Amino acid sequence: MKLSRYGRIAGVTLAGALALSACGSDQAVDPAGDGATAAGNADCVDGGGTLAGAGASSQEKAMAAWVAAYTGSCEGTTVNYDAVGSGAGVDQFLDGAVAFAGSDGAVEGEELDLATERCTGADAVNLPVYISPIAVIFNLDGIDSLNLKPEVIANIFNGEITTWNDEAIAADNPDADLPDTTITPVNRSDESGTTENFTAYLAGAAGDAWPNEPEKVWPYEPKEAAQGSSGVVSAVEGGNGTIGYVDASHAGELGTASVGVGDSFVEYSPEAAAAIVDSAEPAPGNDNDLAITLDYGTSDSSVYPIVLVSYHIACLSYAEQSDADLVKGFLSYVISEEGQQAAADEAGSAPISAEARDKIQATLDKIEAAA
Repeated sequence: MKLSRYGRIAGVTLAGALALSACGSDQAVDPAGDGATAAGNADCVDGGGTLAGAGASSQEKAMAAWVAAYTGSCEGTTVNYDAVGSGAGVDQFLDGAVAFAGSDGAVEGEELDLATERCTGADAVNLPVYISPIAVIFNLDGIDSLNLKPEVIANIFNGEITTWNDEAIAADNPDADLPDTTITPVNRSDESGTTENFTAYLAGAAGDAWPNEPEKVWPYEPKEAAQGSSGVVSAVEGGNGTIGYVDASHAGELGTASVGVGDSFVEYSPEAAAAIVDSAEPAPGNDNDLAITLDYGTSDSSVYPIVLVSYHIACLSYAEQSDADLVKGFLSYVISEEGQQAAADEAGSAPISAEARDKIQATLDKIEAAA
């Protein structure tokens, strides 16, 4: 791979440097007119080129920072990322329409097998590049925060708890003046890795209150549904008594829940989200795969347990040398200390650890073009 170093540290204008789009109700990222610091140590492909990716809307804000810095430092390089949601992004990757996918759930099982054909006979790999808490957001007049145990969250979203003054909510919020307002849960209408992570938490922490397996598609008839993270936020903002779940970077000024962990209630934060990832176990996969399995039932009060681990899905072998070079170069910047800090500054995510960075880089170094 022919790489060159562009060490420009000065700020770059983002107009024309970033090509991100979103479908459905997600907002397209439009950073024109803002400024960002160029990637000082970006591995740039000599001669540039165009790299296409698609997938998780949760990564939208982080991707804006990554793309702006990388393309601002790498002359002649364009990165297009379509924030269509994890399911659609993985489909585009498997179809060969994009060189990498963003997904809030690891590609596994049959999908991982299908990816072998797409990857010219080589493995596809899950690379955990973005860690963020999933916020339980709500819009309830006069109330900004609530304590909610996992079984209470489950019973709200499965329809068993229907009013905000229900005794199960009131018991852990004695100082809140809870109204008898009807609860309107809002779930994702599209196939979503955020939904998969949220339902994985409920399945692991809420006991019999959530008898469902983790799923990308919402398992109940919805009260209200919206496409993409931005769509869920808009639906929650547009009602009173509404509640939803989104990547914390989208929470804005909405009310948020502190989640029951053991005998404590824990607010979301990047640090608390990172704590659960540090103790994660490897998930089954191929020898190069870096998907992880989280312990959602932890009683460690330093941990916020509703966590989104969002992956970049890439091939170890590409038909075109240009795709291999661009994927390797761009994703190496994404996982760099500088890239992870850029995402943290823009989206409030938790930077991956140095150990995780070394593992991912070792996998990226194996990417090549098919012989």
